[in-house]
Amino acid sequence: MKEFLSSPFFGIVVSIIAFRIGVLIQKISKTPVANPLLISIALIIVFIKTFNISYEDYNVGGQIISTMLVPATAILAVSIYNQAAVLKKYFIPAVAGCFVGSLTAIVSIVLMCRAFGLDEALTASLMPKSVTTAIAIGISEQHGGLVPVTVAAVIVTGVFGAVFAPLLVKLFRIKDPVTTGISIGTSSHVGGTSTAITMGEIEGAMSSIAIGIAGLITTFLSVFF
Repeated sequence: MKEFLSSPFFGIVVSIIAFRIGVLIQKISKTPVANPLLISIALIIVFIKTFNISYEDYNVGGQIISTMLVPATAILAVSIYNQAAVLKKYFIPAVAGCFVGSLTAIVSIVLMCRAFGLDEALTASLMPKSVTTAIAIGISEQHGGLVPVTVAAVIVTGVFGAVFAPLLVKLFRIKDPVTTGISIGTSSHVGGTSTAITMGEIEGAMSSIAIGIAGLITTFLSVFF
């Protein structure tokens, strides 16, 4: 049994089963709050805690799934290509939206960290929370942040975007798919984009391109904070 728990298959199988349960729950409930990613995270935590399984054993397979993040992100280029005409038409507004969103994310974090008396290391760790993990880690390390804190902040931000993006779009009555996509991708990177794709091809494409643009802008702006 110990050999199975420490094998890559254990983490992979548990992750797939948990996510499939999340998908089924979402189909049954038909509500964006029942996000498969959020549900699978909760189920995995409960499972490994209940059966006293170490995170290290689970993560042997979990790391393999993590390596798939890069090619999975690259696949988003397909939707961008299909909506190239839309991107060309709205390129300047898209960049402007990403700039404003990235600036707002950084400034709000810096101000809140100072208001709550957090030190520079925690501020640097939380500052890149709205960009994808690979970029966020680089920014955090460059400014002396704590990488585990940064990764956790990025995950929470992505899950929040994936769960609440549809509700916020309805709440603020956003009708334009380009605006929707740019907003989601800029504020909640790949996590939010997974939901944007389900909302429509244009939303998914704009959210995908916003991940890259916001990442570059955030890297540039972080130098000044």
